[in-house]
Amino acid sequence: MILEIRDITKYFDGFCALMNVGLEVEENTLHAIIGPNGAGKTTLFCLISGMYDVSEGQIAFRKKPINGLRPHQRAELGISRTFQIVRLFGQMSVLENVMLGSHCKTRTGLLRTLFRISLRELEEEKTTRENAMRWLEFVGIAQKAGQIAVNLPHAEQRLVEIARALSQDPDLLLFDEPAAGMNPKETLDLGSLIVKINQMGKTVLLIEHNMDLVMEISHMISVLNFGAKIAEGKPSEIQENPAVIEAYLGRKR
Repeated sequence: MILEIRDITKYFDGFCALMNVGLEVEENTLHAIIGPNGAGKTTLFCLISGMYDVSEGQIAFRKKPINGLRPHQRAELGISRTFQIVRLFGQMSVLENVMLGSHCKTRTGLLRTLFRISLRELEEEKTTRENAMRWLEFVGIAQKAGQIAVNLPHAEQRLVEIARALSQDPDLLLFDEPAAGMNPKETLDLGSLIVKINQMGKTVLLIEHNMDLVMEISHMISVLNFGAKIAEGKPSEIQENPAVIEAYLGRKR
């Protein structure tokens, strides 16, 4: 088991966003989390990635408790994420954005790499640049490496964000609504890319509202509603679950 979540609860000024949620994610699987808006899905991601601290409960990555670790420490362990709203450094190039994803793995650090302080750092920058290009090629936009990130269409900006997450060489990738704002063709291509990432041996935890995509590519699905987990199972089981149909997919007729 790569990720184990035990009875986590999260309060915000008295409001309970998650209540006693448990989750187990098996290694090398593609595990989706679905639920209505406000169900607590992104809050769960923020707890896993270290952006929020849990109020109660325990999170373990590869059997190691990670409560209290900061986001960069969790990235060093092998957890990487993308965001519901694409977060790029808009005035930097596509390549520079992806290079930034590798800084947690370098010895010299981000600022020294960018300012090229020594020969050792020049060599490290070269390696970082080559790694970034490799992931841009993987997601299919290497030809855009020199372009300013903000000038790319939304779908390509999303690919830059995915390449940046991959450049950290993570074992667990958290994708928060990656298909948001994409047309059907872009969504289909994205689904193929996510499957390809999973087939490389990366574990993927996916939040997504596009049910066709979720049902097509997921191995396991967990369902949240009002901050609680109401169902879990394979796609075929979730599609027939009365609680899910009523809470999220639409009441069964």
